[in-house]
Amino acid sequence: MISEKDEQNFSFPTTGHKLVIAEKPSVAQSIAAVLGATKRSDGYLSGNGYLVSWCFGHLAELAGADVYDEKYAKWRYDDLPILPANWRFTLKADKAKQFELLRDLMRREDVTEVINACDAGREGELIFRTVYYMAGCTKTMKRLWISSMEDKAIRKGFADLRPGREYDGLHQSALCRARADWLVGINATRLFSVLYHRTLNVGRVMTPTLALIVQREAEIGAFRPEAFYTVNLRCGDFAAVSEKFKEKAEADALAAACTGQPVTVKAVQRTEKTEKAPQLYDLTALQREANRSLGYTAQQTLDYLQALYEKKLCTYPRTDSRFLTDDLEASVPELAAVAAAICETTAPGRVNARQVCDSRKVSDHHAILPTASAGKADTSVLPLGEREILRLVAGQLLRAVSDAHRYAETAVTLECGGAVFTVKGRTTLVPGWKRYLAQEKQDAALPELSEGQVLDCAEAAVKEGKTTPPKHYTEDTLLSAMETAGKEDMPEEAERKGLGTPATRAAIIEKLVATGFVERKRAKKAVSLVPAHTGVSLITVLPEQLQSPLLTAEWEYRLQQVERGELSPDEFMTGIADMLTELVKTYQVISGAEVLFPSGREVIGKCPRCGGDVTESKKGFFCERNDCRFGLWRDNKFFAAKRAALTKKVAAALLADGRVKLTGLYSEKTGGTYDATAVLEDTGESVRFRLEFDKGART
Repeated sequence: MISEKDEQNFSFPTTGHKLVIAEKPSVAQSIAAVLGATKRSDGYLSGNGYLVSWCFGHLAELAGADVYDEKYAKWRYDDLPILPANWRFTLKADKAKQFELLRDLMRREDVTEVINACDAGREGELIFRTVYYMAGCTKTMKRLWISSMEDKAIRKGFADLRPGREYDGLHQSALCRARADWLVGINATRLFSVLYHRTLNVGRVMTPTLALIVQREAEIGAFRPEAFYTVNLRCGDFAAVSEKFKEKAEADALAAACTGQPVTVKAVQRTEKTEKAPQLYDLTALQREANRSLGYTAQQTLDYLQALYEKKLCTYPRTDSRFLTDDLEASVPELAAVAAAICETTAPGRVNARQVCDSRKVSDHHAILPTASAGKADTSVLPLGEREILRLVAGQLLRAVSDAHRYAETAVTLECGGAVFTVKGRTTLVPGWKRYLAQEKQDAALPELSEGQVLDCAEAAVKEGKTTPPKHYTEDTLLSAMETAGKEDMPEEAERKGLGTPATRAAIIEKLVATGFVERKRAKKAVSLVPAHTGVSLITVLPEQLQSPLLTAEWEYRLQQVERGELSPDEFMTGIADMLTELVKTYQVISGAEVLFPSGREVIGKCPRCGGDVTESKKGFFCERNDCRFGLWRDNKFFAAKRAALTKKVAAALLADGRVKLTGLYSEKTGGTYDATAVLEDTGESVRFRLEFDKGART
């Protein structure tokens, strides 16, 4: 909430202009409306001493390898590793006009200050800084850092603009992340593609995530179910269960011994227990819940949440915190009332704001909340996905500020037939936060029992069970594994060394699917993530340093150290470069690669350049080795001019003998036809053809 003091501190420039640069037009328009910059120009808005413009996401990107040296246009083992000494950015062609506009605005003499209003995170910092430095700007840089797009939040942010230098660590971390991804992507992708003769995309974070999925699939494949048996003892309205038996005969013997026999209550233990209210959502926790309860992918959830943020209905989405700062404590009851209205329920009688506020546990942004504006909006007009995500966020706030759930658990030990049986029951004492669960299972209560009590055994039945394999990853469980780098049972309060960040994990999953390494498979209501053959093969041939989730998580942690100023960017980048240099120097190709990476295409001959397999594709006939680039194009000018077709039969003959007899070739000179032999000439760089004529050939 903005205070009167904040309102008083907010002022407009009296001389010159301040240039505000947002990440996208919609955000720029919201900011401009608050600032009173209502005059529209081509690519920016102005008014009240402000110029407000925008990027379209990343206007520039790290330059491709061939920008550093033309020879890198071809993939060759001998050129690896590629380690740029001076990094370069290149403008995206479709965004050059906007960059030129921003550069011109920065160079205006009346612009005294440039304000970074891009998203308040690592990527937003990189987007702005790249434009700022590429434009050669040296003017004073300020940072707008907000967690909500509400008007009050924007005013408060402008009243408390921070010096840009305070975020130098964030920028360096973003640069290191981008450069590390470039180095691993360029070098490892080229290395393994060249060695295994097909394009194999390797990513710094993507590949270890794939390794988690492949490992889980291996565990499932290796699992062998084992049968076990229990005896279920029916006593009136409840049933107790025996220990597990490996042999059915043992269970049958116990069931027979219990039939018709009395059951003695040996012990009754009643314990009152408490379940604390859950924490608020960070992005990953929300993505997990949306996948589990609604079936949304991580990317869908992020997209819906981003839309809600831009509509001023939710706070900043890309957060890794599940708490609020202490100064927000007073606003929590109001937000709880908003949440209750969204969920069409009532707010808790007592709002425990203190239990969701802890500034020590908030980094860049607090947990995800509905905004005060959401309480005034007609949420019924929102698209279904946005509406459901908003209800999840609101519901979690109600749960998080509610009282603890209290229940009594009764554990009963019974004896019959010389064996021990157990049963547990629950009775709710105080619903607490669980009253806001949509489908909470009713607790099973036990009748009043006392020690020494004798019961009748209504039935003793043998039940067969089987041990179950690990479950396939869903996006819910994969996000959890990415958060902990595959380490199970990580304490909630432990410092996380995970794969990627909350902001990047959805994109990583989507890229794994898009590259064909992972497939989504639906089984009943759940959608599992399973590795494709190529994904399994890739992990099979990759060394530990590229596929290990724990090692990659350590690199992610070092990026956080760069951000905090605890590790120099040079030291981080040197570590990445050294790892890749060692990889190129020492890696040995695994035998049997043709089994791991079959193309699935028909082989029609051997490559005259490298001896590899030439296979047929839609556009022609090409060598399977990625580093070779030999090809016979169907639409080549030589055959087209003679109105001849480069068929599979013709291509096979050219590969086998270097020549092929052709008939009925068209003569442009005479308009007639003739026969001749086409001869293949490969220079090592290009493919050419010439004709040889037999004596008496017709023209």
